Amino acid sequence: MTSLYLEDFAEGQTFQTSGRTITEADLTFFSMLSGDWNPIHTNTEFARHTRYGQRVVHGALGIAIATGMLHELGIFEKSAIAMLGLRNWNFLAPVFVGDTLRLGLLITAVSPGKSGNSGKVSRRFRLIKQDGTIAHEGESDILVLTRQGAADRDRQANA
Repeated sequence: MTSLYLEDFAEGQTFQTSGRTITEADLTFFSMLSGDWNPIHTNTEFARHTRYGQRVVHGALGIAIATGMLHELGIFEKSAIAMLGLRNWNFLAPVFVGDTLRLGLLITAVSPGKSGNSGKVSRRFRLIKQDGTIAHEGESDILVLTRQGAADRDRQANA
């Protein structure tokens, strides 16, 4: 898919990525990066005696994977200015090593900015497991360029 600009988005629009299987390396690298070595994530014997019966992937890793999957869509590749925040993020089902996840993205609102060069796109993320279960759900706004804003930026860069 190619980059989309503010005027290309509409409330109710949906996008979906292909799947990505969570690996042992993902879990280990995220533990190292975050410093979160909680035994529910890293200790097989401990996790075997929990309600899940196995290790659970870090919730924050799910958020990182969901936001990273946006790159696969390509729709914000040249138009994104800044993610404005995450809100109402809920962990609805555990994610385990071996689960295959895909991102479902729903555009919930589009708001032009005052300058005409950019505006806000509101989105609902759904991280969906291989069986259709929604594992995570949350909202995020992003500031994106309009086509005119992109043209102005390119003109300034080439001046």
